[in-house]
Amino acid sequence: MNIGEKIHNLRSASELTQEELADRAGLTKGFISQIERDLTSISLDSLEQILTAMNISLSSFFSEPSGEKVIYPQESRRTIEKEGVQGFELLVPGATNRQMEPALLILAPGESTEESEPFTGEEFGYILQGRVALKLGKQTFKAKKGDSFYFTADRQHWLQNVGSSDAVVLWVTCPPYF
Repeated sequence: MNIGEKIHNLRSASELTQEELADRAGLTKGFISQIERDLTSISLDSLEQILTAMNISLSSFFSEPSGEKVIYPQESRRTIEKEGVQGFELLVPGATNRQMEPALLILAPGESTEESEPFTGEEFGYILQGRVALKLGKQTFKAKKGDSFYFTADRQHWLQNVGSSDAVVLWVTCPPYF
């Protein structure tokens, strides 16, 4: 990534317009625009003014990315044995160190997950195949292929396959819970 593109991305992430950044840095909007489009070079002093305006140090600006893993091939999934469930795979190994934990749940007809105790967090699911019933506290919701669910996990909950074929659900918890 070049300097202009990096400044543009940081400015956008800070939700600043070019004009706002220019005002904070004591530069002109036109100069910021030219830098972001790589139409002019930038002095170290001007770069420092821009970074200071966004509360970013020179060292962090030039540090290499952390090498964050982005793609998780199918072979890297971790299968977990869960009672009463045909299949349960963690899609991102080591996600307990992250903010979300995605899993792939496969329920044979009539199977259901164990009842989950309430916790402080949220859950999301997308029904890839089949039909399920979501028990959430005292309420029951039905969902079919193409439907999704999203709820605060402050009540006991579980999923049950209510169809005649396998149900496959992409299930995400935040924070990690599985």
